[in-house]
Amino acid sequence: MTRDEAMALLRSHIKAENLVNHMVAVEAAMRAYARKYGEDEDEWGLAGLLHDIDYEKHPTPEEHALKGAEWLAEAGLPADVVYAVKAHGYHDLPREDLMSKALFAVDEMTGFIVAVALVRPSKKIADVEVKSVTKKMKDKSFAAAVDRGQMLKSAEVLGVDFPEHVGVVLNAMKDISGVIGL
Repeated sequence: MTRDEAMALLRSHIKAENLVNHMVAVEAAMRAYARKYGEDEDEWGLAGLLHDIDYEKHPTPEEHALKGAEWLAEAGLPADVVYAVKAHGYHDLPREDLMSKALFAVDEMTGFIVAVALVRPSKKIADVEVKSVTKKMKDKSFAAAVDRGQMLKSAEVLGVDFPEHVGVVLNAMKDISGVIGL
């Protein structure tokens, strides 16, 4: 599946522009990790771009990611992409492959970085630094719903220290800041 085909599939299921922007941000971070690990950038990008394809219609923890994985399998996406999408949900599926680990690690991080950018006077990702993100991690009242433990642990499982993880995701998002409106 080409990126244009993936975007058309995404748009057929997702109407909220902020969710589309999140999915594009996750795509950029997944592409960055694919480059870092010498993996297939297009395939990893598809996993990131399509990971929340079912969220508007199936947002509950019981359904989210499962329906999306089903749709992606029906659309003919590779099994490892389908599995990574399914495993990024909290369904007790093992995340043993690198793509699944990366998707789980970058998903929450992109949202946290957006939150950090939005409290900056400029509201621009260009003004966010790794130390800004790590400092906000310590402020439990900031983005209180974010599972900081999950973000820290998923970076560790991915094999990177937390500041490096923040840097990979942040730099990927800076590269597409105009696309995602930040």
